[in-house]
Amino acid sequence: MSATLHTRESFDHSPVMAEEIVALFGDVPHGVVVDATLGGAGHTTLLLEAYPWMSVLGIDQDDMAIEHAAALRANSVDIAQRLDVQRGRFDSIDSFLAQRSIDSISGALFDLGVSSPQLDMADRGFSYRQDGPLDMRMDTNAQLSAADVVNGYEVQQLTDVLRNNADERFAFRIAKAIVAARPIANTTQLAEIVANAIPAPARRTGGHPAKRTFQAIRIEVNKELDILPRALHDAIRATAPGGRVAVLSYHSGEDRIVKQAFRDAESNPLVQTVASPFQHHQSVNKLVRKVKVAERPSAREIELNPRASSARLRVIEKVGS
Repeated sequence: MSATLHTRESFDHSPVMAEEIVALFGDVPHGVVVDATLGGAGHTTLLLEAYPWMSVLGIDQDDMAIEHAAALRANSVDIAQRLDVQRGRFDSIDSFLAQRSIDSISGALFDLGVSSPQLDMADRGFSYRQDGPLDMRMDTNAQLSAADVVNGYEVQQLTDVLRNNADERFAFRIAKAIVAARPIANTTQLAEIVANAIPAPARRTGGHPAKRTFQAIRIEVNKELDILPRALHDAIRATAPGGRVAVLSYHSGEDRIVKQAFRDAESNPLVQTVASPFQHHQSVNKLVRKVKVAERPSAREIELNPRASSARLRVIEKVGS
C-alpha cells in the first residue's frame, strides 16, 4: 500500500516534550509560528488549542503528513483558519514566508525526529524491525532512496555516512559488510548484515545494533544535515524580537549543528539573541546568554514513549534585530 493511502488516524502520534514546547511559546509576540517539520501536527494542534491568537505555517515534504493536516483542517473551521500547510523542505522557510508577505514570525519549531507512524509502516522502509523496501524517503517523489545508498555507495562513502550522520564507531566494518553482501534487497536483510558486522559484546548494549546505521542512511537520503544550518539561520533571522526558535534533535550530529547555529546567531551583531532560559545579561553590544545544556524529556515521558529517550531540546530567543 502506498504512503498516500494511509488514513489520517494512522498518522496520529505522541509529540515529544509537548508540555515544554507549548509552555515556551506562551509569551512570544502574537502572530505566526512556523512548524518546520509538521509531521502528524501533534505540536501544532496543541499550540493552536492553547493560544487562540496564534497561527501556524506548517511545512512538511511527506505526502502523508500533508494529507493528515488537510483532514484536520477539513474537520475544524478554527484549524482551517489558523493552519496554513505547505508541502516542501524546511530550508524553504524564506520562500514560503515571502509568498505570504510575512516579514517576521513569532517563532519556529523544528522536530528533527521521524514520526512514529513512519517508523511503524514497513512500506516506508525506515524501520530495522520490520521487513520493507530500502526506501526511507520523506518525499516519496525524491530520486535518491536507501537502496541507492546501500547498493551504490563505495566503502569509504558509506563509512563517512555512518560516522558523520550517526557517530557509528563500527562504521568501517559495517560499510565493508554491506558492500560484500550486495545486492541487498530489503530492510530485514540490511539489519541482519549490520548486526553481524558489529562485535558481539557491542550488540548486547545500546539498543538494536542497526539503529545508528538506519538513522545515518535516512539522514543521507533526505539530506537532513545538509539543509539544517540554512533553515535554522533563516528561521532565526525571520523571528521577531521576543520570539523563540525551538529545536528537538535526536543525535549528536544534529545537536552539534543546532548549537553552532545558535552560537553563530549570538556572535552576529546583526542578529541579537538570547538562549533559553531567557535570562538576559548585558554585554557591550547586546543582550546575550550562551546556550545552556539541552533539556531532555522527563523520566515519566520516556517511560510512556521510549522513542523520546534521545530527544534534546534547545531554544533561542530573539532580543533585537
